[in-house]
Amino acid sequence: MKVLSLAEPYATLIAVGKKCVETRSWQTSYRGELYIHASKTKMNLKDEKNFKLMELLDGNFLHPGYIICKCRLVDCVPMTEEYVKQMKEENEQEYLCGEYREGRYAWILEDIIPLKQPIKANGSLNIWNYYNENEIMNLMQDIKYGWIDSKKKQHVFRDNMDLQDYILQTPKEVMKNKVGICWDQVELERQYFKKNDWNIKTYFFIYQDDFQCVTHTFLTFEKDKMYYWFEHSWERFKGIHAYSSLEELIFDVKEKFIKYEVKENVINKNLKIYEYTKPKYHLSSQDFCKHCMSGKYISFDNQ
Repeated sequence: MKVLSLAEPYATLIAVGKKCVETRSWQTSYRGELYIHASKTKMNLKDEKNFKLMELLDGNFLHPGYIICKCRLVDCVPMTEEYVKQMKEENEQEYLCGEYREGRYAWILEDIIPLKQPIKANGSLNIWNYYNENEIMNLMQDIKYGWIDSKKKQHVFRDNMDLQDYILQTPKEVMKNKVGICWDQVELERQYFKKNDWNIKTYFFIYQDDFQCVTHTFLTFEKDKMYYWFEHSWERFKGIHAYSSLEELIFDVKEKFIKYEVKENVINKNLKIYEYTKPKYHLSSQDFCKHCMSGKYISFDNQ
């Protein structure tokens, strides 16, 4: 869904139907459904205009940091001297709620509907995209399990993988190539989730002994006091899994990892998990593992 971020109180003025024209210094060719997001920008309470705008809200609360309504963007009108004059004379309220000046643009909004439950989100400049967890899963449905080497050759398989020439892809490359192992796919997930203010974390499992080295990365998020394991690359457990605590989530993934990936003769000290941050792109397999293992070590002592 396309989203536009506005400072308060302008976003709420749209949500309550007191403002139907958004004024911008730039034009857009986009037409269609649009979410309105109230940015976290602090309102200047010393500004006399803001006092007048707050009076229009009739006690409605502000929601900085949330998507609060949806509407349709139906037109983008260049402001001429005549347009500005007409708006000032014929629609005093709308004129007060915007910045009308020749050379700017009036974005015409219709079918404004407040959301019953505002959506917590991080804003952005320009028109940006918001996806919920189910939409993100759908966006990734065509991504196959495999990898790209340093010569940009594609490898689509899972067992007996030799990643000596592996290169970590960018999210854009994963979408273009339609292939990625869990390491690549988590970075695409991170990209999609970055607008969701849901306490996103990424984890790296590694089991290593004299006979094997098995890894898995995955993304988690916290939403409405629940914790979710978002899994796309591991076909057996593809989906969005809910837990009451992060500890329960990690323990469950750990048990599944041991049972289905490590399988036999597990030595607990050889199994480690790290919470890791966004890596640089185009890392080799060795450098990616080093990056993950430089992150926060998660102890299994109490699990």
